[in-house]
Amino acid sequence: MKAARLLTLLLVLQTRGRITTAELAERLEVSRRTVLRDIEALSTAGVPVYAERGRHGGIVLIPGARLAISQLEPKELEALSVAGLDSDQLGRLGLAAAHGTATHKIAARQVSAQGAAPDFVRLADLITVDNTGWLASPATSVDIADLALDLRGRRRLRIRYRRSADRSATTRVVDPYGLAAKSGRWYLVADDHGEGRLFALDRLETYDCLAEPARTRAGQTLGTVWAELKRRTEAPGTVTVTARLRESRVDLARRILGARIHDVAAADPGWVLVTLRYPDIESVRQLLQFADHIEVLSPDKARQRIRQLAADLAERHTARAR
Repeated sequence: MKAARLLTLLLVLQTRGRITTAELAERLEVSRRTVLRDIEALSTAGVPVYAERGRHGGIVLIPGARLAISQLEPKELEALSVAGLDSDQLGRLGLAAAHGTATHKIAARQVSAQGAAPDFVRLADLITVDNTGWLASPATSVDIADLALDLRGRRRLRIRYRRSADRSATTRVVDPYGLAAKSGRWYLVADDHGEGRLFALDRLETYDCLAEPARTRAGQTLGTVWAELKRRTEAPGTVTVTARLRESRVDLARRILGARIHDVAAADPGWVLVTLRYPDIESVRQLLQFADHIEVLSPDKARQRIRQLAADLAERHTARAR
């Protein structure tokens, strides 16, 4: 749309003051000829902008000019209200373009407020936020943007969902609060038989909106339910496990185990003693990923379970008869 392109062009100029035709063409994804036509149209309309020819020329906004374009549209406000989502997540919600326009407007307003100070640096130029997981390849069966729009109706959902330990999905009716994005994964936050649950969207096969309104618990919101589910998920647990870990793997352990680590103390040269908290003995299978870099010391049940799991792995990996 030409109107949107002209607005973006103005925002870029208010932020930069001067920019080459080639840069503008690349940013707007149009030809240089189209950029020059846009500049001519803006100039004819009274906007203080012109094309400066020559080796060091470009598109110039007259210094000191102030454009009344800083107000945010409703969709732009929505995009900023979910700050923290990356470009891919915003795209899935249909807010990528609105977010881009809003950030351009904010940048233009910041430059206007600071004047022409050459040493002014925005925090946005110094800080980048990426909440996707490393090596993540998100794939969902449902369209997140469609689901988000459907949730605005505040109706019950009939979902086909596969739990992580199951091979096939089952059908259930849930009462949704909303969506949560954490570490690159999306979750549906909903009550299932009156109890808060997280449903990973990559295991949500289908959903249908029912006619009846959602029967969420009184006084509960997406924020309160998410906080409780997060606390429950990250609770340290009641089973204390002590293990010997190679010192070179401590940083990796902190990334993988997080709040499960209760204490780290010095041990033999090259090793540390790690105290972990788990909800049950079976959870120690998580430690198998440290392979020969770890030794579970106590309790005996945890040590025995690791030995059983390791023996099973060893048996599976013996040489096959040809």
